[in-house]
Amino acid sequence: MAELRRPKTGRVIAGVCAAIADRFGIGRTTVRVLAVISCILPGPQFVLYLILWIAIPAEVTEVAA
Repeated sequence: MAELRRPKTGRVIAGVCAAIADRFGIGRTTVRVLAVISCILPGPQFVLYLILWIAIPAEVTEVAA
């Protein structure tokens, strides 16, 4: 499994869904659809998304010297 990092490319909003999809080896679209469907249900989904946005580090781009 890949490391949990928000990718620099392929983001839609903050890269949280892309990071989760890459980490668990499932499609990014699948995770995004599940996230949108979960927002229909009552609960703190938006707060959880914001917390994950802050908690998951961004992917580091290596700079050539």
